[in-house]
Amino acid sequence: ESGELAAVETKAFIMPRYGDYWYEMKIIGLLDHGTEVKAGDSIIQLDPSAVKKVIIELEGQLETEKANMDKLLVNQSNRRSELDTNLKNGLAAFNLKKLEMEYTRFESSQIRKAKELEFKQEEIRLEKIKRSIEFNKIVEKNDLIIQKIRINQMKKNIKSANDVLPRLTIRTPIPGIFQIARNRRNRTMLKIGDLIYQGANMGNVPNLTKMEVETQINEFDYQKISVGQKVIVRLDALPDVSFKGEVTLIEKLCYLKDQKSKQKVFDVEVKILEEDERLKPGMTVSCEFFCKELKNAIYVPLSCIDTTSTGHCVYLKKGNGYIPVNVKIGPSNNTQIVIYGDFKKGQRLVPVEETQKD
Repeated sequence: ESGELAAVETKAFIMPRYGDYWYEMKIIGLLDHGTEVKAGDSIIQLDPSAVKKVIIELEGQLETEKANMDKLLVNQSNRRSELDTNLKNGLAAFNLKKLEMEYTRFESSQIRKAKELEFKQEEIRLEKIKRSIEFNKIVEKNDLIIQKIRINQMKKNIKSANDVLPRLTIRTPIPGIFQIARNRRNRTMLKIGDLIYQGANMGNVPNLTKMEVETQINEFDYQKISVGQKVIVRLDALPDVSFKGEVTLIEKLCYLKDQKSKQKVFDVEVKILEEDERLKPGMTVSCEFFCKELKNAIYVPLSCIDTTSTGHCVYLKKGNGYIPVNVKIGPSNNTQIVIYGDFKKGQRLVPVEETQKD
């Protein structure tokens, strides 16, 4: 059966999401289409200028936030000094009113009542100052936490942006042949200067050390093959060279081979069990499926078997003519068939077509 070579493993290079800032990138370096690459080789280079610009902006914002932190610390220190002064003044006023209240214990009830009210007011004012100090501590703590979060987040953003830079050099993790992807808008091959968007394919590298054949079998041959079955693969360009293979997948659905044909087929995948640099994706091959192996069997071309009313026969060459010999037939493939009967290996046969010319 004819088929086409394909790589078992193909690595597709999809533009990832590089943080919250970059949804598109410009290609500034691109390996030639069809270049052979090794694992770790650079294949695509994206423009780092946009990333570097963001890093500069973020570093400027970080310096601003650090200055805001310094300003916040100064303001908090001033506020604490102010509240400490208020507390000292409040304590002094409180103690003074307390003494005045004690001095009026021998005074009239009206005077004592007035002093008690003044003392109560100072006590309330002092408690208010103390509550302001406690509240200020909470506000200071929260303001510091918020400002530290801003600074740390800015540092993380700068680190994330710096981490993007080496990722703009796309390297292949597997060996193979680099294939440039096509632009989704105009279907032309990507080139230097093109903008590539998040989620778009930039290229592929099929691993040429693991190759397979994508082929089909006729619905009538479906029961003849199974997973693990031995296959010989030959390149159409090098028919004398064979490669060992085995069936790895037989699809379950049958479909028409093409719109003009009534022939129905199943898709089959054949894994090639050896490496060879001559095997390239897209090359046309033929597959010989080993349905059965026979030792010491005599076989002839299918064109030499004639079917008669009494059975099957072959025509042995004799002088300028031929003689028919009855045979029993055995297993066959697309070109040969096993026969049993009274004949010897090496005897010359006459194709049935030639006997019908007489």
